[in-house]
Amino acid sequence: MTKAGFWTKKISPSIFATLFFAPVYFAEAQQPAKIPRVAYLSAASAPSQSSRVEAFRQGLLELGYVEGKNIVIEYRYAEGKPDRLKEIAAELVRLNVYIIISGGPAATRSAKEATVTIPIVMGFDNDPVGSGFIASLARPSGNITGLSSLAPELSGKQLELLKETVPRLSRVAVLGTSTEPGYTQVLKEMELAAGALGLQLQRGEVRDPKDIDTVLQQGSKGRAEAILVLAGPIVFSNRKQVVELAIKRRLPAIYYVPEFVEAGGLMIYGVSIPHLFRRAATYVDKILKGRKPADLPVEQPMKFEFIVNLNAAKQIGLTIPPNVLVRADRVIK
Repeated sequence: MTKAGFWTKKISPSIFATLFFAPVYFAEAQQPAKIPRVAYLSAASAPSQSSRVEAFRQGLLELGYVEGKNIVIEYRYAEGKPDRLKEIAAELVRLNVYIIISGGPAATRSAKEATVTIPIVMGFDNDPVGSGFIASLARPSGNITGLSSLAPELSGKQLELLKETVPRLSRVAVLGTSTEPGYTQVLKEMELAAGALGLQLQRGEVRDPKDIDTVLQQGSKGRAEAILVLAGPIVFSNRKQVVELAIKRRLPAIYYVPEFVEAGGLMIYGVSIPHLFRRAATYVDKILKGRKPADLPVEQPMKFEFIVNLNAAKQIGLTIPPNVLVRADRVIK
């Protein structure tokens, strides 16, 4: 009997196939799944982003993602130097990350210029449609989706809180940058609210850090009795200067994110940015499971926060009325 005959008679084709291919199937079954690598890109420094990053991590954890085990996060910060963002975004593209989470509008723009294929999840943006990042909130269209922080009606609420805090208030200096996305909508809502509250607005244009002092000086000459600070990278990056100048002039001021009260400012009322970053994790989850950014509607803000700093109130000789304090989500003493 030939060897060929032996194998033909003793081992059937089905058994032979099982024996031959079994090791291959076993090897495939034992092959570890590839851990997705995503990136967090920000124009700011790591310390200034800590609350947002922690909220994002918490959101991932709630969805079953444990950093270092079933997901890897590459953190990149431009340390307040926006000109570095393009280089960093290009580096992330070369790393071939699955998704880029942007820490703000500047990071989104750099990521958008670096790739049209890698999904980009906005942690927040004042006006993603106006910025040219998406076609519409309902149908983003391209490789970008995420969260919008645009809520024009907030400025009206901020004026109301200022008026309640300073009942005799009649003039408010407004610090903002007219070229910022969403500025026109915000100003329109603010003017409507000011009319209803009997307030006069003194608009000040901030396009450079040195403009901050100039605008506040003009506000003082115009007898402004309070300050309202609008969202923008210049005032945010120079928030300590803004806060110190407001206190020096003993002017009550309301801001839009907690970083200002943490720097010593009087109070903030605005969109909860950490909550947006927590929600950003849901977009990462959906995209990793096969959804396309173009088909994921951009969410608008759902959670807002009001924080009062009593230390700042004491510095300017202001007593916060009880009816205002009781509505605060957090009071700094």
